[in-house]
Amino acid sequence: MHVNFAHDRAMLASARQALGDGAQRCAARGPWLPLIAALLKLAGSRAEFLRHAERPWTSATFAGSRHTVALTFAGEHAIEDGENLIAALPDHEFTISGHLVADAVVTEADHRAGPPPSLTVEIELLLLEDC
Repeated sequence: MHVNFAHDRAMLASARQALGDGAQRCAARGPWLPLIAALLKLAGSRAEFLRHAERPWTSATFAGSRHTVALTFAGEHAIEDGENLIAALPDHEFTISGHLVADAVVTEADHRAGPPPSLTVEIELLLLEDC
């Protein structure tokens, strides 16, 4: 598997910029950027973006996409932010223009003793096109 760290850093920079400039403006690029921006905002400033993957999703009545996002939290205070994210995610109402977040679940949480201690979280989100 080839990992393109420059691409991931550029995506993170774009997501962080969207937080400051308004994620709605970036909706024309697809839902991934506003989604990551909203997720980073929910996760807090100590979250570090690791990766994002997107694949199309359809059912008999709906179309959309499934997104997998990995974040890491390094240090005790950051881990607390990660645990707060895990607790808040199931009830969080995302606002993604033209899309509805139908499902958001933590599929993996990996605590490491360190040093420094860390928590890596993998989240899967199902976005439906809101027509």
